[in-house]
Amino acid sequence: MKITEIFLSLQGEAEAAGWPTVFVRLTGCPLRCVYCDTAYAFHGGEWHDIDDVLAEVATHGVRHVCVTGGEPLAQKRCLVLLQKLCDAGYDVSLETSGALDVSAVDPRVSRVVDIKTPASGEEARNRWENLLLLTARDQIKFVICSRADYEWSREIVAAHALDRRCTVWFSPSKSEVGPRQLADWIVADRLPVRFQMQLHKLLWNDEPGR
Repeated sequence: MKITEIFLSLQGEAEAAGWPTVFVRLTGCPLRCVYCDTAYAFHGGEWHDIDDVLAEVATHGVRHVCVTGGEPLAQKRCLVLLQKLCDAGYDVSLETSGALDVSAVDPRVSRVVDIKTPASGEEARNRWENLLLLTARDQIKFVICSRADYEWSREIVAAHALDRRCTVWFSPSKSEVGPRQLADWIVADRLPVRFQMQLHKLLWNDEPGR
C-alpha cells in the first residue's frame, strides 16, 4: 500500500484528543475540499507491505493508532491494515471523508466520519448511507466555514438524529469562522454536539508530521 508518512504525535481531534498516537497517513484522495490541510498526501508516497507498516508502528511504543489520509479507504488494502492493527491490540481509529463505504471496516475500529458541508466544495460526495451504519463507537465531524454551513449542519444533525447515534463534533475552519463565534452559536442553540479545535494546530500549526 502507498504511505505518505508514519509519525508519532498527539491526537489533536475527537475522543482520543491528547493521547500520544501513531498516525499512518495513506496516500491519495478522490476529494478536493477547499480547506484541506493535507494536500501533500494527494500524490507521491512510498509503497509499503502491511507487515512493514505494523513493524514501524510498533517501534513507537504507544497503543493509539490513527489511520488517516488523504482518504485511506481509497486503498483497498486499508481494510486489511485496520484489521491487523486491531489484532495486534492497538486502539485504532480511522479518519475518513465519508465519501466511501465504511461498512467493511473492522467493527473494533472507531470510524471518525466527515460530513462535508456546502462550503467544503464536496457536499455532493457525502455518502448518506454511511450514517445508518454508525454506532456509539463511531464519531461524526463537521468542519464549519460560515453561518450558512452551521445552519445546514444543525439541520442535518436534527434530521438524522445524529446525536442519538454517536458523538458529533463541530470544528471551525481555521481561516473562515472564529472559534469563539462557533462556540457561541452552539451554546445559543443548545446544540447536542461537541465543540472542538484542532489541538495539534494550536501546538504546531500546519507542520507536516506533527
